[in-house]
Amino acid sequence: MCGIYGTTIKYTNNQIKSKLERTAFRGPDKMDWKSYIYNDNHVTFGHNRLSIIDLDPRSNQPFKYLDKINIVFNGEIYNFQELKKKLSQKGYVFNTTSDTEVICAAYLEFGKNCLEYLNGMFAFVIYDITKQQFFGARDRLGQKPFYYYLNGKEFEFSSQISSIQLFNENRLTISSNSIQKYLSWGTIPDTNSIFNEIKKLQAGHYFTYNLNTGEFKNEEYWDIDYLGKNKFEGTYDEATLELENIAKDAVKMRLFADVPVGIFLSGGVDSSLIAALATKSTNEKIKTFSVKFNEKGFDESIYAKQVADHLDTDHHIIECNYNEGIDLIDNFHHFYDEPFSDSSAIPSMLLAKYTKKHVTVALSGDAGDESFIGYHRYNWVKYMNAIYRMPKPLRLLAAKTLNAMPNYKLKVIGGVIQNKNVNDAYLGTLYSPKSNWFEFEQTNDLDFEELKYLYHENKNVFERVSDFDLKTYLNWDINTKVDRATMAYSLEARAPLLDYRIVEFARSLPTHFKFQNKNQKRILKDVLYKHVPKEIFDRPKAGFTMPFKEWFKTDLKDYVLTELSLENLGEIPGIKPNEVMKMINQHMDGTWNRYGLIWQLIILRQWLKNNGQGFSIK
Repeated sequence: MCGIYGTTIKYTNNQIKSKLERTAFRGPDKMDWKSYIYNDNHVTFGHNRLSIIDLDPRSNQPFKYLDKINIVFNGEIYNFQELKKKLSQKGYVFNTTSDTEVICAAYLEFGKNCLEYLNGMFAFVIYDITKQQFFGARDRLGQKPFYYYLNGKEFEFSSQISSIQLFNENRLTISSNSIQKYLSWGTIPDTNSIFNEIKKLQAGHYFTYNLNTGEFKNEEYWDIDYLGKNKFEGTYDEATLELENIAKDAVKMRLFADVPVGIFLSGGVDSSLIAALATKSTNEKIKTFSVKFNEKGFDESIYAKQVADHLDTDHHIIECNYNEGIDLIDNFHHFYDEPFSDSSAIPSMLLAKYTKKHVTVALSGDAGDESFIGYHRYNWVKYMNAIYRMPKPLRLLAAKTLNAMPNYKLKVIGGVIQNKNVNDAYLGTLYSPKSNWFEFEQTNDLDFEELKYLYHENKNVFERVSDFDLKTYLNWDINTKVDRATMAYSLEARAPLLDYRIVEFARSLPTHFKFQNKNQKRILKDVLYKHVPKEIFDRPKAGFTMPFKEWFKTDLKDYVLTELSLENLGEIPGIKPNEVMKMINQHMDGTWNRYGLIWQLIILRQWLKNNGQGFSIK
């Protein structure tokens, strides 16, 4: 796990150093850069290393292989030892025990098809000296970030946007369209970034960039089976056994490291399964970590402790309070680089901060909800599906009645069921289109290609919404949150349930294997119950959230009203301060839960104040 950087722009050595220092937290063990000049082409590769596999300096990057290619690589290739054996049989010689060298040999042997052989999380760029081109790629499910700036023969890339941002006031402009998307989605969807001129490489894509001509080609190399062609034909018991075997292998692969490894344990189904399989894969005592909140309804640490006791792990509980929360909020912009409003990023950062004191790698339970239909909102889909079978006049009458109710939750439901179909209704639960308080010219919040995973008839609605979430919410939100929160403290996070084999297998299963009656994540739970007593999990599902709704009205009220004073709201582009202040007051007097909006605006203002100076908005 590291931070990568590269450019064809001729910066000074001091400028390159500053760009790498800006994200040094991603890789504090070694910072280095090299420049390559061939004919008229000038290339600089930079790297911040977090040493995980092969701690020897021989594996430092930028890395040269056989005098043919240079590479900068962020991530881990979990099957690199198996792949290394295959390549050795083909005559390739290896001088390190790192996965970096294996990627190089795989590229020379298989070309762009090398990506089919890699099981891991990654973002890398190879400088092919012979072809005078870059070949770069991002992992199948977008666990590792990749930003790039392209303007003809000016090309610059990085793990985080802030490295590209430095010394580029004359090249970059802040995107008003991205600000609007952020206020609608809480994050900035791929391929956009907060700057008009910087893009994100999509998950499951690779690119080539010709240094002589400036030609850039971007292609997809992997996708989920959203057409529903691959179907599992076995029994439920056979599926359960196969899932368990794949999951065991996925966990075992991710336990390999030359540094200490632990597990984030929330006490929920996904992380408990990872912890259970990990204890079966090693003779060493596994270290587990969880966060504790004192607020009623938010503390799941008691359940994590029950799981840890059953598995006999070395368990650590980290307490979160609003004072430490404020400290993390104040530095949020430095690590997240662009506006990002998932408030669970704060406890994630706290968890990473204290976990790093004990280990350098932590396994997480991310992606279980998307693959196995686990979110609360999928139950909503079940009810909405029934509502949309009602005659349209009756449904619209129900919506009108709910909108007239004083309770804001009923108004929200009324607004959702006004949509013309269940697909639109589902989108209505995920984003907030602007109306009376937004000042920018309205743009289309739904102009992204991922809508194809929702708007088709090849699968039932439950499969479609989980596919859509896998390609959007997981990628844009969850993976961003986890990457930035952990890398802020130089901690590598690995997610076994994001192994593409598990994702593909889950997509092939009949829906009732995953969601039957009210039993969500059915098959995942049945694998878990082989290792941990079912009784521990007989409780409602809880999310990993902060008690901001309460704190904003109590302990953090003065902080909110200071940060979002009428004067400060006036500094945020695209909003009407007086209308927004009315909504903030609604939250304070308890008539409407506006904590999501409040958090979004705090983060946006903070980013603009600390990162937006010197850039115009277009």
